[in-house]
Amino acid sequence: MNTPALRILIVDDEALARSRLRSLLSDCRAPAADVVAEASNGEGALKQLASTRFDLVLLDVHMPGIDGLELARTVRSRPGAPAIVFVTAYQAHAVTAFDLEAVDYLTKPVRAERLQQALQKVERHLKERRVPAAPEPQEVLLIQDRGRTERVPLAEVLYLKSELKYLTVRTALRSHIYDGSLAEFEERYPTRFVRVHRNALVARGAIRALEKYDDGEDAEGWALRLAGIEEPVVVSRRQLSTVREALKEST
Repeated sequence: MNTPALRILIVDDEALARSRLRSLLSDCRAPAADVVAEASNGEGALKQLASTRFDLVLLDVHMPGIDGLELARTVRSRPGAPAIVFVTAYQAHAVTAFDLEAVDYLTKPVRAERLQQALQKVERHLKERRVPAAPEPQEVLLIQDRGRTERVPLAEVLYLKSELKYLTVRTALRSHIYDGSLAEFEERYPTRFVRVHRNALVARGAIRALEKYDDGEDAEGWALRLAGIEEPVVVSRRQLSTVREALKEST
């Protein structure tokens, strides 16, 4: 199956330079090049870009009016922007060009084999951009319950409480018993959970409110309200400042 030719816009204020690029591109293969349009300045290029789809802009740097670097900044901010390859007589702008995420930087006079290499880079760049990023694997807890094993996504855990030798793992739907330690979770997932009590960790993203709480013994106590469940989670005085910081970060 043949690879479609790259749809190209040449932008250069010198007609001779545009003509030479067009001639070189006509001999390119794998991928081939289709020069769809030309522009002699940045303003003309923007008009072409507004009305036509391009895979690649071959762009000079020094032009009257909108120069190549400014044009690249404008193009880069647009959704589905074409790839940029600078073609210029000056090497001094290479660092800036790559800061603007240019795929390549060619210096004049351009050699045919170097131009073909640039087109191959553009082809790879466009393919990589079209491939959706693979989802990160979801971490789960394996809960053993009466002879069966259940997978509980860590992202669904709202809090963990230490109960004697086990942990209570609370999700919005139910509670599970898990053989583990709070210290293990606190050390392994410091950005996911915050300690709110010597016997409890809470998911930072689930925190909704910190409020005064009276459990019948300590009228000055505090507790957290979490998304998805009714019961509050008591906060110890020692952890109160830490919890307040976590609440600020989650808003």
